[in-house]
Amino acid sequence: MPAPVLKTVDLSRTVIIGPETRPILQNISFAVQPGEVLAITGPSGAGKSTLLRLLNRLDEPSSGDVLVHGTSFRSLSPRELRRRLGMVMQRAFLFPGTVYGNVRYGPAQHGVPFSNRDADALLEQVGMAGYGDRDALTLSGGEAQRISIARTLANQPEVLLLDEPTSALDPDAKQAVELLLARVVRERQVACAWVTHDYAQARRVADRILRIEAGAVTALGTPAAVLLEQE
Repeated sequence: MPAPVLKTVDLSRTVIIGPETRPILQNISFAVQPGEVLAITGPSGAGKSTLLRLLNRLDEPSSGDVLVHGTSFRSLSPRELRRRLGMVMQRAFLFPGTVYGNVRYGPAQHGVPFSNRDADALLEQVGMAGYGDRDALTLSGGEAQRISIARTLANQPEVLLLDEPTSALDPDAKQAVELLLARVVRERQVACAWVTHDYAQARRVADRILRIEAGAVTALGTPAAVLLEQE
């Protein structure tokens, strides 16, 4: 088995609310291999989205560590970490301007040459060929999410962090984006942590499932094993 791209070791976060210390996540440990989709499921408020935010340091863990190819994420600058761990959110937050401008944004921030021809290759990959000159803010929800994925892929991430990436889409767009993401993970051999509340989706897309309840891991295994009691 190849070494994991992403590994967490006893990752925890607590917050202080008034006189109380409240645990949000407690001792979360898992690893994700190249080309693997780990679905993260659990009830609302379990800590799923918080976990993704810890992975790329949008929030800071109270204890524990995240390893990227065996190296602590604390040794990476936040900008470099977020290039290597690309995140796609529930809703696509595109910048004003053209689709080209959005797709080229990440490489420009890192001083990496990235032409419109490079962008066109990515747009074709996500099924948006010919959209480069379009106004990004006029796109439909499904179109915008595809552009958001292309913008993330432009940074050549080693890990995809997906926070409910299809939950705001209509059924047709949801299916298309789901298939697109599964193909990208397979073809690029990135590691993928995919937060979803949809157990049927988790069964379709995941190689393994991590279930979190009240901030703690309650199951980690194959979809058949983890979801048996849910369906």
